[in-house]
Amino acid sequence: MKYVRELSNKNKIVSEHTRESAHDELNSDYTIKFVFSGAENCEINKRKLSIYPDSFAVFNEGTHYHSKIDSITPVETLTVSFGKTFINDFHNTILSSDDILLDGQPISNKPIFIESLYPFEGDIKYNMLHLKKQLDKGLDNEMLINQYMHHCLLNYYKIYHKEIVQKIDRLSFSKTKTREEVLRRLTLAKEYINSNYNQAITLEAIADHACLSVNHLLRTFKEAYEISPYQFLIQLRLNRAKNLLQTTSYSLTEIVGLVGFECPSSFIRLFKNTFNITPLKYKKSRLN
Repeated sequence: MKYVRELSNKNKIVSEHTRESAHDELNSDYTIKFVFSGAENCEINKRKLSIYPDSFAVFNEGTHYHSKIDSITPVETLTVSFGKTFINDFHNTILSSDDILLDGQPISNKPIFIESLYPFEGDIKYNMLHLKKQLDKGLDNEMLINQYMHHCLLNYYKIYHKEIVQKIDRLSFSKTKTREEVLRRLTLAKEYINSNYNQAITLEAIADHACLSVNHLLRTFKEAYEISPYQFLIQLRLNRAKNLLQTTSYSLTEIVGLVGFECPSSFIRLFKNTFNITPLKYKKSRLN
C-alpha cells in the first residue's frame, strides 16, 4: 500500500507499507526518510544506510541513492521531501538576524546537510508519528501539513546541532577542518555498526571502513560520543531487541540471534541492567 501527497508548494510526502520494493532515486529535493516498522536499506556511493525505527536518514538535493525493502513482515515508511522555496526560506530564517528578516533581504546560503543516520527520538519522533497518524486518517489541510513539515525541519536542525556541531567541538584537534574530517569518518564508523550490528564485527573492520587506525578510532569515538564503539554496539543491539519484543511475536531465543547476541543469559543480564526489567517481563508488560 502506498500513497503520495504533493502539496502546492512542492513539499511532498510518500507513505508506503510493503514487504518488497526497490527504488533508484536521483533526489531533486531535500529528503528525510523515516521507518516505523521493519527496516529500509539505502545505498549512497557504496555507503550503506540501514534505517530502523530508532533512526532516520537525510539526503541532500542532487543525491543519487538506491532504496530497497525485502522483508517477511510489512515495513512501514514515511518519506518527506521539501520544495526548494520552502527549505531555502526555512534555512534563511534560521541563519538570518531579525533585522535582515524584517528587511526582506534573503541570504544566499544553500542548506547542505550531512547525509547520514540520526536518532529518531524526542520531539521529531512525536511530530512525525502524529503526522503519520493524521495522514492515515485522511488529513487534507495543506496549512496544517506544512506546519508539521516546518516542525520536522526545526527538530532536525536541533538534532544536527547536537549530533554534529557539538560532537565536532568535543574533539581535541586544534584545526576546525581536522575536527570536521574526523567526525565525518566517525560517522562512517557509526553507519557501519548500525548496518552490521547483528553480525560478528571487529574493531579492525570498523576502523578500516572509517579510514582510521584502531587506536585512533577508539580515542576519537570516545571523545565525540562519550562511549566506546563496543558500548555503542551493545546499546544498539539492546534497543533493537527492545523494539522486537514490543512489536513482534518472535521468541526470546529468536530475538537474541536476530540482534547479534550469542548467549541468551548474557543478553538477559545486559537487558535487565540497562532497562531494570527482564526481557520476558518487558514483553508481557507491552502486551497488557
